[in-house]
Amino acid sequence: MVGLVQAVALCLQARLLADAISHVFAHHDLVGMAGWVAGLAAVFTLRAGLGWLNQSLAHHASAQVKADLRRDLVRARLARPQEGSLSSSTLVTLTTQGLDALDGYYSKYLPQLVLAVIVPLVVGSVILSQDLASAIIIAVTLPLIPIFMILIGWTTQKQVERRWKVQTRLANHFADLVTGLATLQVFGRARGQREGLRLTEGRNRDETMRTLRISFLSSFALELLATLSVAVVAVTVGFRVVFYQMDLQTALFILVLAPEAYLPLRQVGTHYHDAADGMAAADQALGFIEAAQLSPAAAGPARGAAEEPGAGRPSQPATPTIVLEDICHRWPGAQDPVLDGVSLALAPGEVVTVRGPSGGGKSTLLSVVMGFLRPDRGRVLSDGVDVMADPVTWRRQLAWVAQEPAMPEPTIAANIAMGASCATGPQQWREVLDLAGGADLELERRVGDDAEGLSSGERRRVAIARALLRIHHDGARVLVMDEPTAGLDADAEAAVIDSVRASGASVLVVSHRPAVLSAADRVLTLAPQGRP
Repeated sequence: MVGLVQAVALCLQARLLADAISHVFAHHDLVGMAGWVAGLAAVFTLRAGLGWLNQSLAHHASAQVKADLRRDLVRARLARPQEGSLSSSTLVTLTTQGLDALDGYYSKYLPQLVLAVIVPLVVGSVILSQDLASAIIIAVTLPLIPIFMILIGWTTQKQVERRWKVQTRLANHFADLVTGLATLQVFGRARGQREGLRLTEGRNRDETMRTLRISFLSSFALELLATLSVAVVAVTVGFRVVFYQMDLQTALFILVLAPEAYLPLRQVGTHYHDAADGMAAADQALGFIEAAQLSPAAAGPARGAAEEPGAGRPSQPATPTIVLEDICHRWPGAQDPVLDGVSLALAPGEVVTVRGPSGGGKSTLLSVVMGFLRPDRGRVLSDGVDVMADPVTWRRQLAWVAQEPAMPEPTIAANIAMGASCATGPQQWREVLDLAGGADLELERRVGDDAEGLSSGERRRVAIARALLRIHHDGARVLVMDEPTAGLDADAEAAVIDSVRASGASVLVVSHRPAVLSAADRVLTLAPQGRP
């Protein structure tokens, strides 16, 4: 509606200008000029108000869409936290700088696209009512601009996608350097990373300059095409005025309106470059969001699992808590599935250890068990119910110890308290921390960003205490752990094993430590097909 009123205001402005100028040339006086000036002032005020309203609506739409996309993107990430296709640094770049570029799409490109449809139709219809020849010239030359825009747009899109990939690579590189800066400094390799960073930054700069070069050249091409088209209209109109085939008032009216028919299309081409970064980021965000909602394609066989009894208990109980039925999964782009035909029944209180080579599918199996990843084939059952039917409810029954546990709170006590949704106190926190082999750790000890101030062993003991709190006081009945005793000494490891088994929870643990393997009731070995 705003675009339609703007088109009508353009035609009214052209009529007032043509009438005023032709009157001066015809009568050589300024009679009635005050009325035309007042009319033009009103039209200018109306167009300024419409421009403000258009921008306001566009910015409100942009803010709403960006908020929705960020919310959906974070929700998709939380639904699949183990997904490796979107690293943390890429996620940060995408949700901040990437989606911020949508402002160009909503505040410039999209409103101009609407005007590019409405204004040429309205202006062309008005010119047709005044002069058929001029309308035909405009109708023939006007489609040339979209054709050139499409050709330029293909080139721009490919270039912007390349630039976005290079920019994301730079963000990931910088984030990795910052994360590992302390380690690099310890081994004297920090300065050696400057060259790699400089090269990545140089590639990003080169791709940015290529994008700007295409933008400037495309703007020049569209401007030249539109200028030549208007010139054709102007020349034909001028000759007819000279030979008294058209009056000056009509000629001025057409000459003022003709550029306005081409201007919206020219501006679409210009603003497309402002929107390209935002659209590239939105495509990546929507791809990740949609992937979180879709089931992956079925995978063929390539990897297997072998099961052997552990030293903990000789036999498998008959009433399983969790049943894995023929789990198969292949990551996108991979030739072979990472999991093939994995089946397992985990009984109450049973401890099963998973082992295998790096890349053998251990972490993928844990993601499937926790409901973060839907397998290509097979299912995970809890008491006979598919966990993917309601993964949120299922995860309320789980306790989780990651290989690198998160410590977002400022004290050890606060990080342990996160394990239970119900109210717990220092007595319960002290109890589970002692069970996890952390008798030497103070509850009020400060924890910095990324668990700064805690060693890797201390960090794991706090995480195990958090998991035990969830089991003892929040109703969790399944404990999932990934290398929980790495970095622990033999005494602390033995205390953790005893506490985990005494918790009564069903335990699925990834580990290669001999003490954990020997304490397990069974050992599940994941290995490539053809290997024992």
